[in-house]
Amino acid sequence: MDWLKSLELKTDAALKYFKEQLTGIRGGRPNAKLVEDISVEYFGQKLPLKQLGSINVVLPREIQISVWDKNAASLVLKTIESSDLKVGVNLEGSLVRINLPPLSSERRQELIKLAKREVDKIKIEIRQIRDEINKEINVQFENKQISKDDKFKLKEKVQKHIDKINEEIESMLENKIKDILC
Repeated sequence: MDWLKSLELKTDAALKYFKEQLTGIRGGRPNAKLVEDISVEYFGQKLPLKQLGSINVVLPREIQISVWDKNAASLVLKTIESSDLKVGVNLEGSLVRINLPPLSSERRQELIKLAKREVDKIKIEIRQIRDEINKEINVQFENKQISKDDKFKLKEKVQKHIDKINEEIESMLENKIKDILC
């Protein structure tokens, strides 16, 4: 019955990726996830910003990056300015300050749509995982490794697990929408 562990591993990995994607969507408050994975060209290498300095959130709407190498600070500034974030950025020595403007109602709606698209993607992935496991159960049934009753019980367990995952996804979406609207 390693298929149940397989189901859990696959859905956990998908959920972890989904959480990362949702965290990367800007909410009403600043979040280090918005910038930590932005790639900066530094000595011929593309490095994520989190490897070039420490990132701190200053409420209500500021992110500060203390760049460890003062020479890299201007590269970080230029990279953030050219990113899709559409934020105000300024440099004070080796400290890069990112000022997040308040979200307009139009931008909030765009971010909610983006979050819902991520939900659609993860639900498709979860369905594919469920279908894959159900195929394995059918193969076991066809090879007479399990009985017809076992087949239905196993499929029911799979569906209960998938339903639980879908509830968790919907809960995370609701929380993200609240975050975007605040």
